[in-house]
Amino acid sequence: MSSSKVKLTTATAIRQKNNTTVLDEARQESDSRRAFCFYLVNFTPLDHDHSNSHKLNLKGKKILLGISGSIAAYKSALLVRLLVKAEAEVRVVMTQSATEFITPLTLSTLSKNPVLTSFTKNETGEWNNHVELGLWADLIIIAPATAKTLSKCASGHCDDLLTAIYLSARCPVFFAPAMDVDMFKHPSTQHNIEKLVSYGNSFISPEHGELASGLIGDGRLAEPENIVKILDNHFAKRPVAGSRRVLITAGPTVEPLDPVRFISNRSSGKMGYAIAEAFAAAGAHVTLVSGPTHLKTSNPNIKTIAVETAGQMFQAAKDHFEANDLIIFAAAVADYTPRYVAEQKIKKQGDSMVLDLAKTTDIAGTLGAMKRSGQLIIGFALETENELNHAQDKLTRKNFDYIVLNSLNDPGAGFAHDTNKITVIDKDKNVQQFDLKSKEEVAQDILNIVLGKWSEA
Repeated sequence: MSSSKVKLTTATAIRQKNNTTVLDEARQESDSRRAFCFYLVNFTPLDHDHSNSHKLNLKGKKILLGISGSIAAYKSALLVRLLVKAEAEVRVVMTQSATEFITPLTLSTLSKNPVLTSFTKNETGEWNNHVELGLWADLIIIAPATAKTLSKCASGHCDDLLTAIYLSARCPVFFAPAMDVDMFKHPSTQHNIEKLVSYGNSFISPEHGELASGLIGDGRLAEPENIVKILDNHFAKRPVAGSRRVLITAGPTVEPLDPVRFISNRSSGKMGYAIAEAFAAAGAHVTLVSGPTHLKTSNPNIKTIAVETAGQMFQAAKDHFEANDLIIFAAAVADYTPRYVAEQKIKKQGDSMVLDLAKTTDIAGTLGAMKRSGQLIIGFALETENELNHAQDKLTRKNFDYIVLNSLNDPGAGFAHDTNKITVIDKDKNVQQFDLKSKEEVAQDILNIVLGKWSEA
């Protein structure tokens, strides 16, 4: 790690030492758990410290962070640090099992408030009033939220301070799950999540990647920077979007060849989902028509319609088109689909195979021609050559108001990445170019463009 890219927050004498020396000293001072927290808290790369951009919305907000017993609890140190730097007032409540992964001392030092772990204070026997804590908070975020904690909150089971505060809360509650992939996908866990969402709670979806078990899949706690962005968006005041209805398509489509095989593409759906979250956080009512993806939404303002084929996506989008003020076509829809789908698995025969493909309905073009007065339509174009010309042609042909161009030639942009680099063109051929950013930040840029347009109306 380059010293020019590191912010040191310890004493001056410590700041003058190189990173390796300080980390070695920390390891000698205590066990590996404390050493890791020491490193995590005091050496945050500047390139990943986005807290300054959230000060306007989080400043002065009372955030209660609940931490349950997961290996992902180590990330809570950075989460607290980012919230405090954003000038939020943070109080931390831990379950007993959470204290086995990270010490209350670390979190009390960072939050500048005592950390609570039980109904009473051990030294004095004084009661920690869970009702008072639930009423104090402007927002509660439980991160990490284990399968056990989700189950207890869903069923109203109250046997520790954290679940008692949850049941007493009158503020918005966010859950950020963290667990192994099979635990997360288990029907009982999904049922508990559905129950909690039906109660009005919000979820910050776990990320896809390598887990503590060594397996690959959904279950990684969302990164603290992303959690802070979502909480920041929650407090953003954008009343202009409050009464708006937004239709978004996202993800790939899957065109079956037989019961086993299909034609699809590399779209992850991350861009479309990020846009849905941004508009929902701004108060809009969002209908998300999504092709197959491992992503999940966290905002109760988002209604998701799951589809698989291009035909299904067209029908769902058409059914909801008229009722929406803004339509964003962010899905990567198959241009062709097999004319015939085999009922049985196609056997390997010969050296080659010819597929008979039929053109799919041009969803954006067909619905663009149906645009009513007052509607806005935004399309996406992923190009590899003559990019600007192709995007402008698509903008005109499909009756878009804006088109978002991204290029596979830009490193870090396009399918599967967590970042994107876009160029936005409007129907008057005005061009706005943006730097490479996280897809959440790109979604905010798109939101701001739309809000600016709506404010002119």
